[in-house]
Amino acid sequence: MTNVDPPAGGSGLDLTDRIAIGVATAGGAGYFPFAPGTMGALVGAGLYVLMLTLGVGHFLLPAVAAVTIVGVWAANRVERIYGHDASRIVIDEVAGQMLTLTLVAREGLFALALGTILGFLLFRFFDILKPFPIRRLERLPGGFGVMADDLGAGFYALLVLLVLEPLAARMIGTL
Repeated sequence: MTNVDPPAGGSGLDLTDRIAIGVATAGGAGYFPFAPGTMGALVGAGLYVLMLTLGVGHFLLPAVAAVTIVGVWAANRVERIYGHDASRIVIDEVAGQMLTLTLVAREGLFALALGTILGFLLFRFFDILKPFPIRRLERLPGGFGVMADDLGAGFYALLVLLVLEPLAARMIGTL
């Protein structure tokens, strides 16, 4: 099946399917009527900020790894319901966005806000543009392909963010 709703009332879906749908849609963000990928990226940025606020920012890379592993499982399972890399599957954007933000400056609210906003915009840019070889990564089978292209976009965005963030902070500081 491709891009169809689950049976009325969810009949035909077992508990594991329902859990996988909850994970793959990032708690329902994937059902947003327009730009569900952007909503998934916002969930990723929100998780990043939440982790910093709770004082567990040093666990960000393990969190990205955990989201990726669970995301591969969920996307693989949910593809059978909604189709390959359906727009409702946004756990890949969550992981890619979190990867982008792993090295954002954390000293002070201004630096955190600047880095998070810039990282969000860069991630969405690379996620939509899909420069070489990111587009090829989405051809990988099942959940691996779903997750790999967004992690590639997150990595590209992270590299650019490492260069642009300090420049942006200096430019804004001189205004």
